[in-house]
Amino acid sequence: MKVTVQSELSGLSKEARAALAARIAKHLSQSDTPRPDHDVVIVGGGVAGLTLALEISRTRPTRVLVVDSDTGPAPEATHRVGESTVEVASHYLREKLCMGEHLTASQLPKMGLRMFFSDGVNTDIAQRLEVGSSTRIPFVTYQIDRGRLANELARRCAADGVDITCGRVQSIELGAGSRPHSLTVRTGDRTFTTTATWVVDGSGRNRTLSKQLDLRRSNEHKCNAVWLRVAAELDIGQWSSDPDWHARIVDGDRALSTNHLMGQGYWVWIIRLASGSTSIGIVADPAFHQASAFDTLSKATAWLREYEPQCADALAEVEDRVQDFRVMKNYSHGAAKFFDGKERWCLTGDSAIFLDPLYSSGLDLIAIGNGLITDMIVRDLDGENVIGRSKTVNTLFGTLAEMWLAIYQDQYPLMAAPKVMTSKIIWDVALYWGFLGFLYVNDRFVTVADDPSIVPGLERMVGLSNRMQQFFREWAAIEQGRPQAQFVDAYSPLNFMRVLHATMIDEIPDVTAQFDTNAELLGRVAGQLVELIIAENCNRFSDDAVMRQIQAWQQDPLLRDVRSVYRRQQGVNPLSTDWIIASAPVQSST
Repeated sequence: MKVTVQSELSGLSKEARAALAARIAKHLSQSDTPRPDHDVVIVGGGVAGLTLALEISRTRPTRVLVVDSDTGPAPEATHRVGESTVEVASHYLREKLCMGEHLTASQLPKMGLRMFFSDGVNTDIAQRLEVGSSTRIPFVTYQIDRGRLANELARRCAADGVDITCGRVQSIELGAGSRPHSLTVRTGDRTFTTTATWVVDGSGRNRTLSKQLDLRRSNEHKCNAVWLRVAAELDIGQWSSDPDWHARIVDGDRALSTNHLMGQGYWVWIIRLASGSTSIGIVADPAFHQASAFDTLSKATAWLREYEPQCADALAEVEDRVQDFRVMKNYSHGAAKFFDGKERWCLTGDSAIFLDPLYSSGLDLIAIGNGLITDMIVRDLDGENVIGRSKTVNTLFGTLAEMWLAIYQDQYPLMAAPKVMTSKIIWDVALYWGFLGFLYVNDRFVTVADDPSIVPGLERMVGLSNRMQQFFREWAAIEQGRPQAQFVDAYSPLNFMRVLHATMIDEIPDVTAQFDTNAELLGRVAGQLVELIIAENCNRFSDDAVMRQIQAWQQDPLLRDVRSVYRRQQGVNPLSTDWIIASAPVQSST
């Protein structure tokens, strides 16, 4: 039977006919437009740009050009921060980009994050309150040697047909309407012009396009960082011979954790790398430690000698093997806009946003942002109108970024309050597993524009997160007790942590229903913390500031709701309480 075009069209749904009409209209509008040299040009060949190029090329046959100012392979101990990955970034590299073999063979498996809080002069790590897991956690994450990763990404991009050119983009002229963008590139002593349908700024802190479009935005999180790498495997597990301290680790190796030494207004990272190097960084709030106190190698080692003498001792043994040193002042920044479907440009990586190295969120934001960019570009190249979609995902990404920023901003003073900071760390990880990690692993950020059913739950989680970050600051302002515990296991004894972690790994038949379940559980966890902190402080009648704060918590509608749910459920479905540290008894002066 002969089928006519009209009968075929009549069989399409209203949505399919609209999509077809849009593709035809786009084709007609471009019929007199010269075909660009590339579908996508990515400015910058760092991890953000290369992962995006690889993701796009593996999603759809696409002519991608990456323009990078660096020449040749990156050194293994490359001069870039961001060696630690957490669940979102690990899933992105391992599952989305199919790099599991490389990660297993050429990078190090990570044993979670681990914090050590200051105790006196910090000469005995076994006496410091430790927060971390006693065992390996099922969802594998990695310590990343950025040089090795960048070289492997470049190799895979080339194998997939991505063009990589060494040069500097000197100018970008955005094409009006459907006309292609024009980029002028300087490579060696030659200058050439190329055209593209889309342009993506992945130039890092240079922020080439972001600067041109006046999109760069500062924020109120004012911190500074320095870091160095040494060609030696520093082992924090050798800093103490205390058998009880060693016995805390049932399965695993402290040296493979992202280790944090935390004090008033600062933290120091120690990260082992597969190349045999160790990365050491100092991150500090200038309200407590001015950058000028540690912004050279000699100043940084002297600063470590004063505040973290055991780290200084370990570094002194290998001081002749220092490979590099870098300073990044006032590092936190964002952008007024991240994606524009009408003008056909996007920002990724540090060109878009960098918040803080704590919790290793940089590669996570790259993973989420690159997924949104890939989806948008592929749809556009296939003829779909993505203007509305770009507005939706721009709002989504901006909302997530603002929530993430609140986790860091004005929180560095809490690092001198171990009771508060321990609960904050566990809360932050629980929220990350049950909210951000869960939605990313289940591909729900990319589908928000098509199925917004998750949006109300997402908005509730953002609101709860922001209120809890405020709660931690309020709690720290009235907290006076010293922690009774010396070790808080952040995973095994905590039933809610095990449940939330498992939801990122298990196949979920109904993602929306499971997200609602996670949100209810996280609300109960928040309610538990607020309830117990109120109970702990409600007898401090002589302190007016404490009483005012407790009354404010009791009257807060959101906190009142989560406390109520916690109380109703605790009798029938109890939550673990080991994550909330009791205060040590006050010692008599007599």
